[in-house]
Amino acid sequence: MNAIIFGAPGSGKGTYASRLQSRLGVEVIATGDIFREIMKKETALGKKVKGYVEKGLLVPDDIVIEVLKHRLAKIPKEKGFILDGYPRTLEQAETLDEIAKIDVILLLTVPEWIIIERLSSRRICKNCGAVYNIRFLKPKVDMVCDKCGGPLFQRSDDNPEVIKKRTQVYEEQTRPILQFFEERKVPFVVANCDTLDTPPDAVVKTILKNLSKLKMV
Repeated sequence: MNAIIFGAPGSGKGTYASRLQSRLGVEVIATGDIFREIMKKETALGKKVKGYVEKGLLVPDDIVIEVLKHRLAKIPKEKGFILDGYPRTLEQAETLDEIAKIDVILLLTVPEWIIIERLSSRRICKNCGAVYNIRFLKPKVDMVCDKCGGPLFQRSDDNPEVIKKRTQVYEEQTRPILQFFEERKVPFVVANCDTLDTPPDAVVKTILKNLSKLKMV
């Protein structure tokens, strides 16, 4: 099964995709993680990507598409995938339509106030990338990763002003892509999250139930 998990920044795409990965036996391709790895390298590409990300802007299509093609080529033919963070523009969606068949859209709907609350309190391990939340998923030791003991940090784009910019970019440039897939008769599975304390497993259960109704699991 080839799927796209779709939702505004901070809607929980990475959290739900990682849980669905083991349940469905698919690969997860998270373009955000890929770009963060690129930004760690002091290359010309890394510095260019960092400039866009820190301003809450989308990385240009030609860069994103090149990175995606490289990653898709590494997935065994017998395995499916979940795309997290791609496509974000119509051009990206059209290119994807040419290189891969998408079976289902997993659509997360989350109010902006929840997104701001989640992201502004998010902390990430510098060593292993584990994600914490100082309100809802605290580490055992303040600002220290439970898994590897690495230091936690707040991403430069996880502040209210940039978050609002990111959600605005999402609404203006990305949501029209839903219509693109609707016109191609790709089925949608919708999962709503209207409270801050909704357990991730409850959302995953809803997604799996709806995939079952479509006879995809």
